[in-house]
Amino acid sequence: MPRRILILAAVVAAAVVAATVAMATSGTGHRVRVVTTARNATLGHTVLVNLKGRTLYSLSAERNGKFICTDKTCLSFWHPLVVGAHDTPTGTSRLGTVKRPDGRRQVTYRGGPLYTFSGDHARGDAKGEGFKDVGTWHAAAVRGSGGTSTPPPAPTTTSGGGGYGGYGY
Repeated sequence: MPRRILILAAVVAAAVVAATVAMATSGTGHRVRVVTTARNATLGHTVLVNLKGRTLYSLSAERNGKFICTDKTCLSFWHPLVVGAHDTPTGTSRLGTVKRPDGRRQVTYRGGPLYTFSGDHARGDAKGEGFKDVGTWHAAAVRGSGGTSTPPPAPTTTSGGGGYGGYGY
C-alpha cells in the first residue's frame, strides 16, 4: 500500500510540474502582486504602496500613453513600477500596464503610470506629494479613502525654467 501512495504522489507532482512549465512557456503570463494599500497618516487617506511599503505616485501630465518622465534626471528621482513582459499586475482593482518609451511595461492605476520617489526612505513617507515640475506628482489615492483620488485634476504646469533637463532640481 505505501508503494501505491508514493507512485500516486510522484504522478501528481509530475503533473503539477508539467502544468507549471506549460503556463510559463505558453506566453500567457501570470499574475504578479506588485501593489497593496496602506493608510497614510501624513496625507490622511489610503494610498497605493509597493510591496516594500513605499508610496506610489503618478504625474498629472502623464495619461493615455503620454510619458514626460523619460530622461535620466527625472528617472533619478522617480522610479517606474514595472513588470515583466507577460505579467499582469495585481494587488488592487484598476491596475493596468503601459509600454514605456524604453520598452518596459509600467504599472498604471486608473490610467496613470506609477512611480516611487527617491526622497521617500521609510514606510509612510510621502515627500513626493504635490511636487511640481511639468505637472504635479500625487500619491495614488484609493477612492473613498477621504483624500484626493487618482487621477488628479487636469494637468498643472509650472511656469519658468522647470522641466527635467536638469532645471528645477
